[in-house]
Amino acid sequence: MERTLLYEAFASLGKSERREFGKFVRSPFFNQKAHPTALYEYLCDCLDGRRQPVAAEAFSRLWPGQSYDDQRMRLANSELLGLLEHFWMYQEKFRDYDRAKIRLAAAYRKRNLPKHFQITLREARNARERQPFRHAEFYHDLNLIEWEQYQFATASKRTEHFNLQEMSDLMDAEFAARKLRHVCFSLSHQAVYKTDYRFHLLDAVLDYVQAGNQLDTPALALYYHCYRFLTNPADEAHFFLFKQKLFAHSAAFPQDELRILYLFALNFGIKKCNELVQPYFRETLDLYKSALDLDLLLENGLLSRFAYNNIVAAALRAGETAWAEDFIHRYRNFLEKKYRDVTHSLNLARVAYTRRDYKTALLHLQRADYKDLINNLIAKTLQLKIFYELGEYDLLESHLASMRTYIRRQAAIGYHRTNYLNIVRYTQQLLQINPNNTTLLSQLRQQIENEPVLTEREWLLEQSAY
Repeated sequence: MERTLLYEAFASLGKSERREFGKFVRSPFFNQKAHPTALYEYLCDCLDGRRQPVAAEAFSRLWPGQSYDDQRMRLANSELLGLLEHFWMYQEKFRDYDRAKIRLAAAYRKRNLPKHFQITLREARNARERQPFRHAEFYHDLNLIEWEQYQFATASKRTEHFNLQEMSDLMDAEFAARKLRHVCFSLSHQAVYKTDYRFHLLDAVLDYVQAGNQLDTPALALYYHCYRFLTNPADEAHFFLFKQKLFAHSAAFPQDELRILYLFALNFGIKKCNELVQPYFRETLDLYKSALDLDLLLENGLLSRFAYNNIVAAALRAGETAWAEDFIHRYRNFLEKKYRDVTHSLNLARVAYTRRDYKTALLHLQRADYKDLINNLIAKTLQLKIFYELGEYDLLESHLASMRTYIRRQAAIGYHRTNYLNIVRYTQQLLQINPNNTTLLSQLRQQIENEPVLTEREWLLEQSAY
């Protein structure tokens, strides 16, 4: 029985939500049968006692003294699952009280209660205007309000002026905001999964935003600029306009949508950082700081180790070593427990390396077992640089051979495989070139500058200077 649709759904309820569902099941307005309540109580007992439900045991609780009937038991499961689904739909429908007011206004209109209708619709309109969000759904709700007003006006025939223009304007704003948002989501997905999408009506939406002076509207301006820098990364002006408007209008979007907007900008910034475009370390760090302040980077109370690493890298490259060290300690306990110590030590090693405290950096690197592939490669690269800068060339030769073997044994790591093998290869060439041979050094520098995938380009160029 533990594998039934009912129990899987029921087990997802938190304790408080389970209590609320109990009130729902016991209400004669929603349920007038005894056995769904009995089944609800049985499943609660199973969860509280941390034991799996048994169909025969449940049946005896619902119908004491009767022989087990699998068909009746299945029907009972279906009935309680139906009530649970109804409970969730009820919750979703009335979660936004102000939006429910629009439906209430419709009920008054259908019952020909004009005073009640006008009061309720006015309350719904005022509530929408007072709330801070100005996303696509804001225009959708205003359009629903105008639609109710239109239906009331045409039925009563009390005016010759109808609100058709207002409805059209709101409909245009809603559609354009939703379309641009969807296009940005699709482009972001397309970049990762190499899928081609067709965007019908996009040109008309772009014309509407540009020609209609809509760039003062946050829901349109942000996704418009986002679309521009996603489709043309060289047109960096749109990224800076996006960032400026994002900081200015963060309160205009709900948390989930705001998080996605920040991720669009962060992914673009990280890509530029990987290309070693120096100003983007500061730009990306600014975005990370703002996202942290707005509590956008925590998922279920945890910070991704990848975000943690990226934040430290951006801070160090932006010259904010003290801030990076404070961040490392402040957010340590927000890391997933199994990666916490190793990620914390790795990033303290990066700080120590930046300060040229090689001994401390190596101590931090030796304190953890780097089972995670990316953390392991970052740690090995840090050791590589330390050995080179200390002139420990024998150690470095051995380390390079070990690192090359490790990388080649990793299957399907794509970009990372190419990048880290390039780091090993160019470091090996550095060791083999006489530092006084400017011709060979010049040739090597040219190869390093032209290498398309190389995150340590700047360090390698610094070591090959003559």
